Amino acid sequence: MLKNNLKYIPFLLLLLMMSCAKRGSITGGLKDTLPPVLIQSFPKNYSTDFKGDQFVLTFDEFVKLKTVNKQLIISPPMKNEPLITPTSVSKVITVKIRDTLQPNTTYSFNFGQSIADNNEGNALNQFKYVFSTGSYIDSLSLSGKIKDAYNKDVDNFVSVMLYEANDKYKDSVVYKELPRYITNTLDSTRLFKLENLKAGKYLLVAMKDKGSNNKYNPKDDKIGFIKHFITVPNDTIFELELFKETLPLKTFKPIQASGNRLYLPYDGKQNFKISKPKIVLKNNTEVLETIVTQFPKKDSLQVWYKPIKVDSLNLQVTAPNYDKKFSFKIKDQKKDTLNITAVQNGIINFRDRFTLETATPLVKFDKTKIKLINKDSVAVDFTTEYDEFDQKLYVDFKKEPLEKYHFQFLPGALTDFYDKTNDTLSYKLTTKELEDYGNIILNLKNVKRFPIIVELTNKKGDVVLASQYSEGETRLVFDLVEPNSFTIRVVYDDNKNKIYDAGNFLKKEYAEEVFYYQQEFDVRSNWDRDETVDMSIKYNPEVEKKQDAKKKKEEEKKRKAF
Repeated sequence: MLKNNLKYIPFLLLLLMMSCAKRGSITGGLKDTLPPVLIQSFPKNYSTDFKGDQFVLTFDEFVKLKTVNKQLIISPPMKNEPLITPTSVSKVITVKIRDTLQPNTTYSFNFGQSIADNNEGNALNQFKYVFSTGSYIDSLSLSGKIKDAYNKDVDNFVSVMLYEANDKYKDSVVYKELPRYITNTLDSTRLFKLENLKAGKYLLVAMKDKGSNNKYNPKDDKIGFIKHFITVPNDTIFELELFKETLPLKTFKPIQASGNRLYLPYDGKQNFKISKPKIVLKNNTEVLETIVTQFPKKDSLQVWYKPIKVDSLNLQVTAPNYDKKFSFKIKDQKKDTLNITAVQNGIINFRDRFTLETATPLVKFDKTKIKLINKDSVAVDFTTEYDEFDQKLYVDFKKEPLEKYHFQFLPGALTDFYDKTNDTLSYKLTTKELEDYGNIILNLKNVKRFPIIVELTNKKGDVVLASQYSEGETRLVFDLVEPNSFTIRVVYDDNKNKIYDAGNFLKKEYAEEVFYYQQEFDVRSNWDRDETVDMSIKYNPEVEKKQDAKKKKEEEKKRKAF
């Protein structure tokens, strides 16, 4: 009997081991979502009468630094960046100050989200270490928000600065000196808050500081400002609009591009369609015939001239308050030739003009050698317009739905600056049905003033899909637009030049006012969209985010139901 029972003992032991193993299995526990905790700082955070040249931060767990060079904001800013060690994982961070500290000054080190735990990357959000070299901590603050003067979305990492308006203040301070106080919107918000300020009078400036040197460089940086000095304390919520200045004309030494063309580089975004400089090209005292055009997508003009065998040429650029002369060598190079490209290929939309782009500028058009017929071989009337500066020939005609058109440019129809003419060119175009397009009727309410530029843009606002100019009309019709998602932008054209104009810091001029409609909307095929636009309601990106989330939720609900 005992012998029979003993044979079951190994089986019972195996069951017991499996049971114990199951009860003691490791699940890993809950995921760590908590940021590191500062358990000690030396000297103590918010110390006064700070005399040292470093401070030490100790945390409850191992931490690592992420993009600290972008995230750390020191106010007042320092000429020399502090040395932060170690760069590896540690529970202790030491910040060595390499600048001479100003007396009786409150310093703030805002680490943004650069301090995170080593395992899960949980960031210690907006951690600040503050000390004063004087006997008290300055405690006043100033807040506001940033927007872009023209673009729908504002840049990340925008610096907001205060400059003391004392007896040494000059407008050049933003170009040459560091601000008294600084903060940054970082990458998560368009709001700002300047803290640990002392009472006083200041210039308030926002800057997209491409050089990260806390100084304004108009060539690269955007700027926004309040015209008048502000006082602290102040409970106003300030709004600063960033814009990129149109720089004064500055040209550089011409570069030979070919045997009959020069590049003339210039600084900044210039609007030469409004005001083009006078350019004179000379061989000694002989003035050479030229045509000046824009080099596409580059900050350069193209100066076209007839081929000439010389060693050097002279060029003079004149404009209001500008006069520059250049002398440069000329080499024997391959010459540009006439080449013509059609922008539209196959389908042409009802709102489009048929467009030809030319490699060399055109000077003559013989309309008798341009033929346009429909599918029934019936001649169709057309008009032409040539944009010399952009080297584009526009051909416009009345388009019928579901029609086929055939363009022929016979030899000699087009003649360029070098007396070269085209060979036979043939282009076939087709239109779609009217029902393939939508119509938009905009009813504008509470327009502050006229004239205005009304633009239909894509969702981001960086591509203009259609536009109209209004000197008083509040009901605008955009017929036969391609189906798309649209945003509405309205520019108050105060100087009546039919373009948006940026501001100017030294002249204390703001950019022209721009309005964005709160809501993006869709236009589909065979739709009439009648939209009322209340221009007293300011664009708020937070509202748009909620609308996008609601739209996605509705689309997901429809998808699941389907």
